[in-house]
Amino acid sequence: MSDALRRCQRGQPDRTFPLQPVERPDGGQTHALPVRQEAAGEARKITKRVLTRWRVADETADSALLTVSELVTNAVEHAQPPLNLDLSRDPGTRRVHIEISDGGPAATDGDWAASCTRGEHGRGLEIIDQLTAAHGDRQEPGHVIHWADVDARARPMVSELFE
Repeated sequence: MSDALRRCQRGQPDRTFPLQPVERPDGGQTHALPVRQEAAGEARKITKRVLTRWRVADETADSALLTVSELVTNAVEHAQPPLNLDLSRDPGTRRVHIEISDGGPAATDGDWAASCTRGEHGRGLEIIDQLTAAHGDRQEPGHVIHWADVDARARPMVSELFE
């Protein structure tokens, strides 16, 4: 493991992002992300590259990208470091599995969430509910994992959510 990845996992800032992903034999990847506003954009870029390599259909990719963006933004605004993105797929079910792990709830909200009125935020999980086949979270020692499965079949298009 690189020194930069170790620092990131301890919640120490690192300006050398993006780090090299940890690739698994099953084709899945784990990426350390910076805990700052730019993390959602970086996570979308990473996800787009991976989904393109996996030849995921555009509609499924759009749903996965918005799901990643929402989950990472929630982690940046409401959780402690470290922040990691894990992507995998199941060719049998045609699902893309997304996991965002963080260090658990932060004592205070991030700058963006703290500056918003109640009506200006808080719809992320509703959006994720519409885009995914399933989603949830689980606690593990020292961190929380927020996960979602995006199915290539019979889910609404991203554009339909905003009509």
